[in-house]
Amino acid sequence: MRIDTIIHNARITTLDPERPTARAIGVFAGRIVGLDEELDGIDADERIDLGGAPVFPGFHDAHLHFSLLGQKLLKLDLSYDACPSLDAVYDAVQRAVSTTEVGEWILGWGYDQNKIGAHPTLEVLDRIAPQHPVYLNHTSGHMSVANTAALLRVGADPDALPEVPGGNIGRRGDGRPTGLLQENAQAIVSRVLLPVTLEQHRLGSKLASAWCVEHGLTSITEPGVGDVGSIGTSPVEIRGYQDGVDAGDIDVRLSVMPYVTTLHDLGSVTGGERWHGLDLGMRSGFGDERLRLAGVKILSDGSLIGRTAAMCCEFDDAPGNSGFLLWDEPELDELIVQAHRNGWQVATHAIGDRALDRCLDAFDRARREHPRHDPRHRIEHCAVSRPDQIDRIVDLGVIPDPQGRFISETGDGLLSAVGPERADFVYRMRTWVDRGIELPGSTDAPVVGGDPILSLHDMVNRRTSSGATLGPAEALTAAQALRAYTVGSAHAAHEDRWKGSLARGKVADLVAVSDDLLAVAPERIDAVTVGATIIGGRLVHDGGAVRER
Repeated sequence: MRIDTIIHNARITTLDPERPTARAIGVFAGRIVGLDEELDGIDADERIDLGGAPVFPGFHDAHLHFSLLGQKLLKLDLSYDACPSLDAVYDAVQRAVSTTEVGEWILGWGYDQNKIGAHPTLEVLDRIAPQHPVYLNHTSGHMSVANTAALLRVGADPDALPEVPGGNIGRRGDGRPTGLLQENAQAIVSRVLLPVTLEQHRLGSKLASAWCVEHGLTSITEPGVGDVGSIGTSPVEIRGYQDGVDAGDIDVRLSVMPYVTTLHDLGSVTGGERWHGLDLGMRSGFGDERLRLAGVKILSDGSLIGRTAAMCCEFDDAPGNSGFLLWDEPELDELIVQAHRNGWQVATHAIGDRALDRCLDAFDRARREHPRHDPRHRIEHCAVSRPDQIDRIVDLGVIPDPQGRFISETGDGLLSAVGPERADFVYRMRTWVDRGIELPGSTDAPVVGGDPILSLHDMVNRRTSSGATLGPAEALTAAQALRAYTVGSAHAAHEDRWKGSLARGKVADLVAVSDDLLAVAPERIDAVTVGATIIGGRLVHDGGAVRER
């Protein structure tokens, strides 16, 4: 018998309880067909020697904005690592001015006012870039800053910017704009910059895929495509992904969530009942193992670090501000119920506890009025959950999707926002595992860094960038965090039948690393590096682990 590939000389942790460890895996047509002694006497077209490296199922980020990651890689890097002060942000813009034709856009991504002290301002940007439209995205994606040239370019009067429902415009004491555009107000500028061209989308996707496999990601779930001006980048994103997969530019497996505004009335289909969804009745699960439709994404509120999340109480450091919902409550409720009724897995972004209440109410109504088997609805982020909300989440069978990376990158800002009395409510993890929920692992990249190993580190250690501990009782063990990033994320995407662990019949997606994630000291998890990434039995990244092929 001859198969495609044998991957051997590896210390494999399979996460399959029937066979927890192995030394070799055989692959045919992208699937695992045998392990260890089951491969005796079998030849292969290719053998990959991993030099005794620790190997795990490939990492799966359950909430990574793939298209935005690609577009971020095409913009100025304003992250704290690249620009650790407000002056450094301004310096980066000024350098871009010196190398950019007059009148051309200068676009940046990733600044965080919580770390650099303040938002960039229109006034300073006007001074350093008077003839260039400048538009700088906050790391959260929930706000941006524009200069006067940018506002004029999109036909907006800087002195008469209108209020926007579901958004906010930063203003000085005299009423003049500061340049800050929050939530839906970003559309004042982004409606002109979006949609990106198919060519630009393809270029960004190629960069994003290369970044993912370099960091051991073999699968991602993209939370929200197609709603240009909100969280999407193009109305033809899925076409861009199809073209990228066909051309070999995209290696990572993609499960994509259309944004809720892409669903529409399909008319009366059967028995006079009106249907609501995508054309031809497509719903969650359509597609194949490379590219498929996952849930439908709905934003219910904003962000904690931007102080726009819908909270039941005021932000601790912003008296009088408790955030806001992005939809009227009856409208949000109906969107969730109709998506459920029409066969979609529903994934609602809910950061604040008031937003969480509204989403849980809608899930409860959907379940009562339209019973369905195993919909696996999700709460993306589930950032603040009160003790009285825990039982509701468990009883409704909803999957929370918190992000470990937020703890280190934005944790100090989170603590300032909620205050000490509510700190233990933030980004729970151990609570859900202890209550029997199959927890996924994710980052929300490019809002924060997408490196899964750094995210695993944060899920275990829960330390902010200043060294403070955020919710120590919510820390996971390394084994629990690893399960989240593999089995848990596959479960959350309804893909656990064919991925998440390394067993016969499942896809041969795996990652070799420099040290055993389950044995290394918890505080040293972040020192582990990726040595090789294999998708469907095919080597897509060699970081030094491969000894011979």
